[in-house]
Amino acid sequence: MDQAMVELNQKIDALTVQVAYLTEETRLQRQRRLDWDELKSDVTPIATDVFRLTVEQLNEIESYVQLEDVLRIFKRLARNTRNLEQMLDQLESLSELSRNLGPLSQEAFTTVMKALDQMERKGYFKFLQGGANIAEQIVTSFTEDDVRQLGDNVVLILTTVKEMTQPDIMRLVQNTASVIREEEQDDNISMLSILRQLNDPAVRRGLSKTLTVLKAVSDKSTQD
Repeated sequence: MDQAMVELNQKIDALTVQVAYLTEETRLQRQRRLDWDELKSDVTPIATDVFRLTVEQLNEIESYVQLEDVLRIFKRLARNTRNLEQMLDQLESLSELSRNLGPLSQEAFTTVMKALDQMERKGYFKFLQGGANIAEQIVTSFTEDDVRQLGDNVVLILTTVKEMTQPDIMRLVQNTASVIREEEQDDNISMLSILRQLNDPAVRRGLSKTLTVLKAVSDKSTQD
């Protein structure tokens, strides 16, 4: 008799647990149904407005776009999904690269600004400004015909400059300038003193070069 009561109590307890479980499930299903009904009541007006706006927009572009065109675009997008994914990956890489290069570009900008400040302190910009003024004077001083003649004779000019910048020519010019600037000539110069200077080999060499130059100039004038 006691064993039967124990088994009966166990069955009643199990039945109670099952009834409680079914009751909770019923409550949850009812709550989900209420939530769904509430969501549906909220979404339905929005969906209706979206559908109406979609129809209106499609009516506006109906003459330009057909349904087949839209489907074709969707198909192309579907076929190029991997390509689009690769493009997005590249964009993410570029974005990450820009974030990494941000501090470097800022540091480079600071370095450039410091270099420009040093150049300004040393006078580079003033020198360039002076060079620009000189170039402007040169441009305004020469006519178009002068520039054309310079172009025709540029090879001759460069050759002459090359010859004039040879070491022996530069030393001659330097020595001549030094003599003219430093030595004071005596006003009472006699022919005898001049003839006496001809005994100096350096004077004879200089006189010979001078006569050679004068002869070359004379020959050129005669040819012209």
